[in-house]
Amino acid sequence: MTRRRTLWFVAGGLLVALLLAGVVSNFASSSPDGLDATTRKGCTTDADGNITGGTCIAQQEEDHQLKDSPLADYGIKGIDNEYLSTGLSGVLGVLVTFGVGAGAFWLVRRRGRPAGSVEPAASAGPAESEPAASGPVASGSAASEPAASGSAAPGVPPGGGD
Repeated sequence: MTRRRTLWFVAGGLLVALLLAGVVSNFASSSPDGLDATTRKGCTTDADGNITGGTCIAQQEEDHQLKDSPLADYGIKGIDNEYLSTGLSGVLGVLVTFGVGAGAFWLVRRRGRPAGSVEPAASAGPAESEPAASGPVASGSAASEPAASGSAAPGVPPGGGD
């Protein structure tokens, strides 16, 4: 039951992320963000945003190495409709991020278990998980030898079996 709830929760979260990336991202502000504004402090700019004077970090700005990649500038190269390009780029980003995250969780989960093991069932108490010894105990077995402290009853391992 909890596995099904988890699956619905993850699917719902993925759906919300896809809607936000595909639809709401088109309504994001086109104004420069805080990082852009901070890097331009100390410089004067013209009406188009080009630096005309002063001293600021943005004067050392260079083109990114991936500026010609298919997903540069929050869009998909070759799609002329700006809204569709931005939305599809966001959806693709969410799917890639989800895939990488799911793969990482799968690897961590697999790494935590020994090879060939299966998930444990609901644990039963020690009395239910180990059958009680009945009849004569074979000689030389751990159960037939007395405990080092002498306080354990025959057939009970040292530590009380709890």
